[in-house]
Amino acid sequence: MDMVMKFGTSSSVVIFTKSSCCISHSIETLIRNFGANPIIYEIDTHPNGEKMEKALMELGCQPSVPAIFIGKELVGGANEIMSLNLRGKLKQLLIRANAIWV
Repeated sequence: MDMVMKFGTSSSVVIFTKSSCCISHSIETLIRNFGANPIIYEIDTHPNGEKMEKALMELGCQPSVPAIFIGKELVGGANEIMSLNLRGKLKQLLIRANAIWV
């Protein structure tokens, strides 16, 4: 779990994904469309991917990906990000995290 927290807090926006996950790709695209440049960890190709996936599940990510950290905090998965976006709060969260400056 320490490794995931270390990676998750290493940048203003971090996304844990799997290379074959279309939802992960959609969330990454959404965040990039705001102008953010997230750090992406594809856990299915990472040498410690199995440990990372287990840690994400222990943190409450069900399913394990996508898991999004914004402002050094675990926001959650696709449902949480989409909900924030639909309520107009995702942009504000990205601004507060210094991920975007608009």
